[in-house]
Amino acid sequence: MIPRTLFAPEHDLFRDQVKRFIETEIMPHHAQWETDGIVPRSAWRAAGAAGLLCTEVPEEYGGGGGDFLFGAIMIEEMARAGATGPTFYLHSDIVAPYLVHYGTEEQKRRWLPPMATGEVIVALGMTEPGGGSDVQAMRTTAIRDGDDYVINGQKVFITAGFNADLVVLACKTDPKARAKGVSLILVETDRPGFQRGRKLEKIGCKAQDTAELFFQDLRVPVSNLLGEEGRGFYQLMTELAQERLVQAVRAIASSEAALEWTVDYAVSRKMFGQTLADFQNTQFKLAEMKADLTMQRVFVDRCIELHLKGDLNAVDAAMAKLVSTELQGRVMDQCLQLFGGWGYMWEYPIARAFVDARLGRIGGGSVEVMKQIIARSMLPDNKTREAAKA
Repeated sequence: MIPRTLFAPEHDLFRDQVKRFIETEIMPHHAQWETDGIVPRSAWRAAGAAGLLCTEVPEEYGGGGGDFLFGAIMIEEMARAGATGPTFYLHSDIVAPYLVHYGTEEQKRRWLPPMATGEVIVALGMTEPGGGSDVQAMRTTAIRDGDDYVINGQKVFITAGFNADLVVLACKTDPKARAKGVSLILVETDRPGFQRGRKLEKIGCKAQDTAELFFQDLRVPVSNLLGEEGRGFYQLMTELAQERLVQAVRAIASSEAALEWTVDYAVSRKMFGQTLADFQNTQFKLAEMKADLTMQRVFVDRCIELHLKGDLNAVDAAMAKLVSTELQGRVMDQCLQLFGGWGYMWEYPIARAFVDARLGRIGGGSVEVMKQIIARSMLPDNKTREAAKA
């Protein structure tokens, strides 16, 4: 096993704390949350009380004041446990950075402390029914009217959409422009004109509350603008590098866990007078997955190291997400196959991990978008245009 050299002793202590929290506060209830289709707010408050939320947010705003490694540890351990319901990673490592990096002092002091305690839950409103990964083509508008923005539109596939008290909403402040017309606006979900649609029923990640959101003549003060008007697309693209790294960290950790479950099952499963692990085919499959995951773990850890230095670019993040999530799909499929009929039973973690993993190749930008980002970095502009025409 190639040792991981990223973590200091304080990170190891934090990992132990996270494991205990998951064991006592998450896993005994997770099956019920899957049935309910939502994680209760009490779980968020418990995570906040344990100091597990917003670990990268500066201490002056109620956060942990740590580096990305603390968030990565939380992501890894939740993924290893198969705890896909509580979207702490979205709250702490994807949405909170928008407020830290672009929020006014007033916005930071109003929202970050209750986010750290779990009293306020946040969501990111980007995807629209007809837009998908094409953020520039969004149709939700925020039109200036005096000291307010008037918001109209719809979002879909919004994780934590039912629990959310606050949505970082991507919308068009200039409907005639594409990228330069996009702005980010903070929208409190108790405002008149905000409505949640149906709770979306997914094939996996069943404990996550995923919603449609509707905005009809919803008014927010201009002071709710996050950052600069017309800079929302730039802000989104800047923060997406960390979001895609988060997805890669989740993918590799859950894949490693699935392989561990499969090894344990293979050495105990009796068949034809021996164990499943005694068959050469099983050994070869396990060896292939181990080698692939080790190689990808080294790459993802290197990306984490670059990110800690501020040197992770969009292309490297896209490669990490692309390869990690596609490998995750192959590993989950092969591990389930080795479990045989039991792997198809919902009571087994591998069955849930198999369907949960399918989201990885879609969320945070589909693998097709990742390939486009990588390809564009390889080709001069004229070649890219010619390839697009072909």
